[in-house]
Amino acid sequence: MPNDFNRRIIAEFRANGGRVGGPFEGGRLLLLTTTGARTGVPHTTPVAYLPDGDRLLVIASAGGAPRHPDWFHNLVAHPRVTVEDGVFIYDAKATVLKGDERDRLFARAAEANPGWAEYQAKTTRVIPVVALEPIPGPPASNAASPGAALKPVHDAFRRELALIRREIAGTGPRLGAQLRVNCLTVCRGLGFHHTAEDEGMFPALAARHPGHAATFDRLRREHERVAALLDGLRRAVAAEDADPGAVLAEVERLTAELEAHLDYEEEQLIPLLDAP
Repeated sequence: MPNDFNRRIIAEFRANGGRVGGPFEGGRLLLLTTTGARTGVPHTTPVAYLPDGDRLLVIASAGGAPRHPDWFHNLVAHPRVTVEDGVFIYDAKATVLKGDERDRLFARAAEANPGWAEYQAKTTRVIPVVALEPIPGPPASNAASPGAALKPVHDAFRRELALIRREIAGTGPRLGAQLRVNCLTVCRGLGFHHTAEDEGMFPALAARHPGHAATFDRLRREHERVAALLDGLRRAVAAEDADPGAVLAEVERLTAELEAHLDYEEEQLIPLLDAP
């Protein structure tokens, strides 16, 4: 069973769509459910993560303790795990990274957050880095209705962009490798989300609510403007000598446009999604 601290974090995470206070406030956190190596019983643990394209990275630091955390032993024995990201719940395959890949990604994490290096310095064990790759299949959601599911998805993008802005503002004269990945990951996620809306949600809703054609036309035009801003951010991040100030300006332009778009979309679509 999780300890009292973890129980409080888990309950707060689930009650607030992935938002928590305390030491995890404003950070990237997921709930990782593993199967007990000896007992076969499910165990859920709050774990910090790093974006890495289509997968997530978790680091078995245990605060620099001499032993690996229990959740790590569990996923070595049973690599199929469940991930809760505050919006969706899905199964994933856990892979313990080895050799150069592990070292490169741990170094990238430590560059972004020196706390990881401090944990490694406290212990003689090599702190593992684990990749979580989603297993194909539709994710589950705790939302009570289709309309209720839309805002948590939007809020996840809002939180990630706010976190990226804060990270860029706190960086030095160069853009770190992990920060580049964070920017590119949110670009990929937004692009995928808008494509799914354009090709799936909007046509379905338009068929049910033909009187709202102007709304869907506006939303598609806004998607095109957001796509142009995403391209600008990608170009700024891809530059070998990327200037953090220039990247921050692109993120802020994207955020301003996206916030207005998300607010309008929620106002217009949530009632339609939940209409009988």
